[in-house]
Amino acid sequence: MTATMDDGAVLRLVGVTKRFGPLVANDSISITLNKGEVIALLGENGAGKTTLMNILFGHYVADEGYVEAFGQRLPPGEPKAALAAGIGMVHQHFTLADQMTVLENIALGTQSLFSLRFDRRRALARVEALSRDFGLEVHPDALVSDLSVGERQRVEILKALYRDARILILDEPTAVLTPLETEALFRTLKKLVDKGLSIIFISHKLHEVMAASDRVLVLRSGKLAGERRTAETDRGELAALMVGDDIAEPTVIDHAPGETVIELSGVCTAGRAGGAPLDHVDLSLREGEITGLAGVSGNGQAALAALLAGTLKPVSGTIRIRGEEMGDWTARTALAHRIGRIPEDRHATGMIGDMTAIENVISESYRSPRFNRRGFLDWKAAEDFARTIIRNYDVKCPSPSAPVRLLSGGNMQKLILGRAFDGDPQVILASQPTRGLDVGAVAYVHARLLEARNRGAAILLISEDLDEVLALSDRIIVISKGRLSPATKRGELSPRDIGERMAGHGFSENGPETGQAPDRVPGEARPIGGVREADCREI
Repeated sequence: MTATMDDGAVLRLVGVTKRFGPLVANDSISITLNKGEVIALLGENGAGKTTLMNILFGHYVADEGYVEAFGQRLPPGEPKAALAAGIGMVHQHFTLADQMTVLENIALGTQSLFSLRFDRRRALARVEALSRDFGLEVHPDALVSDLSVGERQRVEILKALYRDARILILDEPTAVLTPLETEALFRTLKKLVDKGLSIIFISHKLHEVMAASDRVLVLRSGKLAGERRTAETDRGELAALMVGDDIAEPTVIDHAPGETVIELSGVCTAGRAGGAPLDHVDLSLREGEITGLAGVSGNGQAALAALLAGTLKPVSGTIRIRGEEMGDWTARTALAHRIGRIPEDRHATGMIGDMTAIENVISESYRSPRFNRRGFLDWKAAEDFARTIIRNYDVKCPSPSAPVRLLSGGNMQKLILGRAFDGDPQVILASQPTRGLDVGAVAYVHARLLEARNRGAAILLISEDLDEVLALSDRIIVISKGRLSPATKRGELSPRDIGERMAGHGFSENGPETGQAPDRVPGEARPIGGVREADCREI
């Protein structure tokens, strides 16, 4: 597909190709962006979206093709040239200095902050004007470390506007935002377009693409698979273009759970940065059952995940596995009792970016006899294991010896799934397992979790996506300020009821889980995504 030049065109990518070894990340892609237009760049994880935008912004050099902005061809591999041409980029993972103020982060790089020539009053006035004009409310003197995720994103957008950006690239801008923050972002985008800016919106969330864009370009396996005007397409067609076929949603078959595998009784933890500690938590996870944990971020989810993974010790209370009380509870103890871990942050605690796929997939089992031969690692066995995961989980990876930082988020998550599900785990800790993943990858992760459940694993699903919790969970528990609500079976509470519990209503003083949820009728099927749209709007 070729770019269609227009009198109002502000940006063109022509025949862009980028290779990483044998992997073709972008294959002769051509795109045109017009003035005052919002283009959504849609595709599965690993489709080549971020690579293409990194070429546009000068972070990568294309092997073939070129970029043209406002009629001028940009020199490859020079971010300064892209900035000078009026191109700004807000990365999925923010690039802010936590120890500096909002104003200092915005002005950083435009001139020395310690120079006598730096006019702080003038910079402050400009930031305040931009903030007011575009509805990007944030205090200029606040430390970035004290800001919420949504506020940090506003700072990133202000950074681009401060540099007179006329083209704004947003890479997965809603991946870590709450629904309210997402609505605020869309209002900002409308104001930006009304002022004449042009926007490329990289996403995999179909409903947001439909709400925010004028045109949709779909990438699949590094190629431009299709282009549609948003008003003339629908989510079904776009999903099919993304994956090359219709997406089959997994189905939940209800059955009676088995024995209790792990049980927490009166557990408290010490306070830690980034969230509430656990406060007298009682929780049991049973064979063949998914227990969904819903809650607003920062209410103890991180502490519960760390506790079950063995990286956080309780200060009081007991942990029992199949009735046996655990003494010294460590990560090694958790692994020895076959607890599989899908961490919340695949970049920070799930994988080590500079290590290879081989090294990462054996990182929790390298001491086992399978990989350890008299104190030496059996690298052949480790490579065979990595290749098995890559094949069975359809990981798009240059080679098992490639550093995992080269992989997309979805492919990195597939490696984590392969590692977590290895050895038939009896407990699976799934913390935000689909965060930042595209619709195809989400369906894949859901299917794997349900397969593990049907094999008899006890699963704790910790998710800020209420639809995901409602669709997958056999029982649902809400966490608020480190306390747990009583457990309820799937479908017993409406989204509004769950939302009230997320706000802290309905908790006793200690908020323990009281009893088990009644069992559903074995064999009763319920499709994923079967939550009523009207219920979702109630929250």
